[in-house]
Amino acid sequence: MFIDFTTIVKYAWMAYDTSRSIKSITDISAMVSTNHVYKVLLNNRSYVIAKISYFGRYEHFVEDHTIINVLANNLPSPFENFLARSLIGGKELFVHRFQNNLVDAWVVFYKPIKISKRLPKRFDSEQINALGKQFAIFHQTCTDIRNTLPPSSKTLQTDIHDLLYSIQSEEYELRNYKDLIGKHCELFLENTEKLEVDKFPKIPVFVDWNIGNFSVSRTYKLFSRWDYDWFRMSSRILDFYFLSRIVSDVGDRTVFTYNIEVLMENRFLQFLKSYHEVYPLQKNEVLFMKEAYRFFILTYVIKYGRYFFHEIYANKLQKEALEQHLPSIDRFDAEGILRVLQI
Repeated sequence: MFIDFTTIVKYAWMAYDTSRSIKSITDISAMVSTNHVYKVLLNNRSYVIAKISYFGRYEHFVEDHTIINVLANNLPSPFENFLARSLIGGKELFVHRFQNNLVDAWVVFYKPIKISKRLPKRFDSEQINALGKQFAIFHQTCTDIRNTLPPSSKTLQTDIHDLLYSIQSEEYELRNYKDLIGKHCELFLENTEKLEVDKFPKIPVFVDWNIGNFSVSRTYKLFSRWDYDWFRMSSRILDFYFLSRIVSDVGDRTVFTYNIEVLMENRFLQFLKSYHEVYPLQKNEVLFMKEAYRFFILTYVIKYGRYFFHEIYANKLQKEALEQHLPSIDRFDAEGILRVLQI
């Protein structure tokens, strides 16, 4: 399906500000993803970043970006300039909705954000310790200001119930696996109820902490963050799977998989010890890591994989998730983590 995204960006900018015309629009999208991101150069030589999304619900898109913008403004030092901010139209976040017979797409504009040091593809021990402390400080800060943020309507349970509903359709493309998917959805709901996950503090989590989404200072303090595709208000534990991946032994790779073993690597245990010294984890939070991984596989890979990744990647990742990763979940060694953290 051909969609003229450049024209959608032009319409969105005309709806935002007709006094500044566009000189050029450059596609800066990641090539492994279906997301569309553009650099919009204006005739006055300034520029903005345009992000187009067309999956999920428009209301959730607006809700998420509104929360993020309030968060960006409310974060105290040293994170007051950490998050990329969206443009405001009047008193509200500006979001342009474009609809025709092919697509229902939504555009938001971001201010450019400074980028310092890109993260290395593989971390050394000192860098792992520094990153553990930094994320603990960031999570603690987000916890401190969580009550200043607008409410969020999304929950872990509603996402899982949506998936349970969708697999009942005769047109469901992964219908050969619907029994397996249904089983793991039910396990997630049962186990999170036992762990009383709803009582965990709900903070802003960005989930997708791959090294292309944020930068650090020379001393490995968090410097800037962009790309908000996987944002939600939930437990801090949802951030840990991707954090385990960026400190893993194999490091960042072009060809990747979403295996559970990285949560049990010594390098991630080192990260957790550093984190735990600053913002201690509770026993049920450690036990929830297993379910947070299950949630990630069920939703971001199986439910939304075809929106986050181009077809060739989506097919591979979904097949691995269904045939390897879901069956491997019981390998997770929570007791080993609890011993290391002395909980």
